[in-house]
Amino acid sequence: MKKQFKSESKRLLDMMINSIYTNKEIFLRELISNASDAIDKRYFKEASEGKTGMSRDDYEIRITPDKDARTLTISDNGIGMTRDELENNLGTIAESGSYKFKNENKDEKNDTDIIGQFGVGFYSAFMVSQKIEVVSRAMGSDQAFLWTSEGSDGYDIEEAERPEAGTTITLYLREDTDDEKYSDYLQEFRIKSLVRKYSDYIRYPIVMNCTKTREVEATEEEKKAEDYKPEYETYHEDEKLNSMIPIWKRKKSEITDEEYNEFYKNKFSDWTDPLKVIHTNVEGVLSYNALLFIPSQVPFNYYTKDFKRGLQLYSSGVMIMDSCEELLPSYLSFVKGLVDSQDVSLNISREMLQQDRQVKAIAQRIEKKILQELKDMEEHDRENYNKFFKNFGMQLKYGAYDEFGSNKDKLQDLLMFTSSTTDDYATFKEYVDRMPEDQKFIYYATGESTDKIKKTPQMDPFKEKGYEVFLCTDDIDEFALKMMRDYDGKEFKNISDKDLGFEESEDEKKAAEEKNEANKDVLDAVKNVLGDKVSSVIISNRLKDHPVCFATGDGLSLEMEKVLKAQAAMMGGDEDTLKADKILELNSDHQFFQALKSAVEAGDQEKITDYSLLLYDQAMLIEGMPVEDPVDFSNRICKLMK
Repeated sequence: MKKQFKSESKRLLDMMINSIYTNKEIFLRELISNASDAIDKRYFKEASEGKTGMSRDDYEIRITPDKDARTLTISDNGIGMTRDELENNLGTIAESGSYKFKNENKDEKNDTDIIGQFGVGFYSAFMVSQKIEVVSRAMGSDQAFLWTSEGSDGYDIEEAERPEAGTTITLYLREDTDDEKYSDYLQEFRIKSLVRKYSDYIRYPIVMNCTKTREVEATEEEKKAEDYKPEYETYHEDEKLNSMIPIWKRKKSEITDEEYNEFYKNKFSDWTDPLKVIHTNVEGVLSYNALLFIPSQVPFNYYTKDFKRGLQLYSSGVMIMDSCEELLPSYLSFVKGLVDSQDVSLNISREMLQQDRQVKAIAQRIEKKILQELKDMEEHDRENYNKFFKNFGMQLKYGAYDEFGSNKDKLQDLLMFTSSTTDDYATFKEYVDRMPEDQKFIYYATGESTDKIKKTPQMDPFKEKGYEVFLCTDDIDEFALKMMRDYDGKEFKNISDKDLGFEESEDEKKAAEEKNEANKDVLDAVKNVLGDKVSSVIISNRLKDHPVCFATGDGLSLEMEKVLKAQAAMMGGDEDTLKADKILELNSDHQFFQALKSAVEAGDQEKITDYSLLLYDQAMLIEGMPVEDPVDFSNRICKLMK
């Protein structure tokens, strides 16, 4: 007589099948996990009762596909179920025997690792099955029982035969449709891939009788014949589908570098060894294992929308998420690896996280661990740290800028920039330790390349004083430095700032004021031509050999203007609103200045206009910025050449 599910249940079961699980292939993971739990229970029970009948090596989970019958069978030799347990565990939706077992034995010291907790994983099999049969025989019982159901209409239980304790679940797969090919779950390669993806680290062997091919033996005489062609035959042989023992649960002292490297390359599809391996096991209120890798090269799709940030998340060896973004801050998105913890709270389908409190706590510890390892590399393995920073340093700079600089204190000692004095990477600490006593600021310059920056006129006074300058060539550099403001009390200052913070005597200040006042007519004439292209025109104190350069006032620098305009152009925004406060500095000791001064004194407006616009365009080109009218610029040069 057919029995009804105890939970009012058609609607609930429909929800289990159609709403809770978003991915149908997950059913195999659930059934294998249940089988592993059943074996764990039997092993624990026999050990607690002092029985020595079976060792761990005697247990297995067997998968048997039958294409002709369209059935997929998952069998185990675990603890099995009595009639009442079949009724309670399978007849009542969301009744978990594993969860009950864990609670009953939570104070016992044992090495079981029960996975199940909600009692709904079994019902995921209805996503792919039109009918399910469960034959189970409880340990210590002589009688087996058959549980049969075609879904929410109910189930039958009757006596059956099974030679030993354990459970066999047979799925009668649904018919294929245009959208779903259920018969794919009967293909050996598909079953193998699902086991490797979700259940590779189940601690018991998952076995399937697989089709193999071998060459038919031939005699030496047959092989020597001119028309000899080898023949092949197929045969069947049991194959273990899972590796069972996760490398991250082994002792670090027992794992070789080659094993780490091979695991990384196979698991994360890289052909090069990782630059750094971070393996940590944490036990306590929150326990987890983490195996992390820093790649030795930038992934080919790292800066594309296809790149997925995050670590693989496992719960007791079963993969839950392929890319858990919550485990990594965005500035560490280059880190690959996995975290395995039985303490994370999963939702009812075990596909997503029910709450993120535990994951946030793990993520904070992982972030701290990675930063510690990077700092250790920077201090004790500088050659490899330089390689790392060349590949991923821009991400750390982004981290210092992002979220309004909330991570800058964590990252400041990991950041490096190219030094003008050593042509090599230097940290902020190294820069500060080398600063002369009279230097107040940490100076930096921005540009397209270090070679071009070194040639700019703004570098002249720093070469003269022997001050070191950070050469910044990434778009994010100045944004990060502006957000950080200072290091060790030393403020960051762009070498193009109007006030460089140099110590000047009263005589020097007075001389500068007098020079500007004496040339006021020339400066005003140039400003009248340029209008709002510049905020002011002044006589420069920094220029030595060059005739002209830009300085900037408060707000945007010239480099920030370039970056923001490029972004605005890509986004279709208004580029004209993004302007730096340009101050045009002129070298009054340069011979061009006398020609400009003569034109002003003679009232030759045509020459004043030509000279002024040429100087402006020259300053623009020095900064790597486009001139507004290249044809006009060219014509003015030709006019002067005449």
